[in-house]
Amino acid sequence: AYNIHVNGVLHCRVRYSQLLGLHEQLRKEYGTNVVPAFPPKKIFTLTPAEVEQRREQLEKYMQAVRQDPTLGGSETFNSFLRKAQQETQQIPTEEVVLEVLLSNGQRVKVTILTSDQTEDVLEAVASKLDLPDDLIGYFSLFLVRETKDGAFSFVRKLQEFELPYVSVTSLHNPEFRIILRKSYWDSSYDDDVMEHHVGLNLLYAQTVSDIEHGWILVNKEQHRQLKSLQEKVSKKEFIRLAQTLKYYGYLKFDPCVTDFPEKGCHVVVSAGNNELNFQVRLPSEQIKEGSFKVTRMRCWRVTSSVPMNNGPTGSSPGKSEVKLELAFEYLMSKDRLQWVTITSPQAIMLSICLQSMVDELMVKKSGGSIRKMFRRRANGALRRSDSQQAVKSPPLLDSPDASREPMAKLSSKLTSVSLRGISHSSSANDVGANDFHGNYAFEGIGDEDL
Repeated sequence: AYNIHVNGVLHCRVRYSQLLGLHEQLRKEYGTNVVPAFPPKKIFTLTPAEVEQRREQLEKYMQAVRQDPTLGGSETFNSFLRKAQQETQQIPTEEVVLEVLLSNGQRVKVTILTSDQTEDVLEAVASKLDLPDDLIGYFSLFLVRETKDGAFSFVRKLQEFELPYVSVTSLHNPEFRIILRKSYWDSSYDDDVMEHHVGLNLLYAQTVSDIEHGWILVNKEQHRQLKSLQEKVSKKEFIRLAQTLKYYGYLKFDPCVTDFPEKGCHVVVSAGNNELNFQVRLPSEQIKEGSFKVTRMRCWRVTSSVPMNNGPTGSSPGKSEVKLELAFEYLMSKDRLQWVTITSPQAIMLSICLQSMVDELMVKKSGGSIRKMFRRRANGALRRSDSQQAVKSPPLLDSPDASREPMAKLSSKLTSVSLRGISHSSSANDVGANDFHGNYAFEGIGDEDL
């Protein structure tokens, strides 16, 4: 069996024959021209080298399928992963109560099936809160880890190919929770959400929580004004004032390390307003702040590596932590691209944020709206509409199999960056398209714009 890791976590174990079955079903539905080539069957028993070769081929195959706009969003592919997740974790289909948190700490208990997918659970939470159908698309479920001070560290946004109940219970740790938050970046969408009292309450609770946790910066005078609006229960005015504050609508990440402007700098990264904001502490202890616009990232990728267990390093073998890095190639000036790397356990969540910012920019560019991102299916469940289908999803397999031998660098593709086929490519067959998130919102700019 092969371990499939999704976003750094074991998602499921599948056999070659199961993946072959998926491949044949995709070919039947979408034709041989669309579906990538599948690693061939072998008559004789595979040697260890051939097993490793097949594993790499299967990994490339799964990434190619996931990154194809049609195949990656297909019900066939996603239901295969959901079923495999449930079978691997050996959780039978039954009715359970799942607890979902709101930003203000309120717990919403929903009765669902263990086999319910992310969108079904989201709909159940919305229904319990009386949130109207046309506002569901503005919110998402996030997997978070509760920290000792009551704040949250974001692990990832729950995806359509997973079962939230299985995802959270299989971690066997009560610190992991599911939380409901808004899932858009452009604060002009707040107006749509505030039209309805439940949407307004959710947005208000999230804004208050972000201010309390210091994610949104507030000076004394602003704090006084906010307090007065809170006492008057003027929720809309409270949000309107908060929108003018620094870091409103940003997700703040745990302190981590970056190689910009020099190696080994400690940094606090925040994502919002179509940018990654860096608050960097230089080796000289000086704090500098700057932002990287998503429209000037030509591509990005997540890599993972495990430290070598050579010699007495003080850590016992098998306890080596997988190190995750997000690296993006940034247009620093008219003709100068530079790689910037962030080393953080939250690298995958950062990548998901970048992807959703690009998705939102593309939807706006095409004249679509978030409201259109969900539409009803005949049986009452929600389906995503085609407004986002033009954008590639993040790659599926981005973590090493923990049982494999530790290597210095499990993904060394960053050291040999190929520029061919990324800038203008949308084909999964082009060189580099499987290794990178090519950014469809990337804009070449002149020096006068810098």
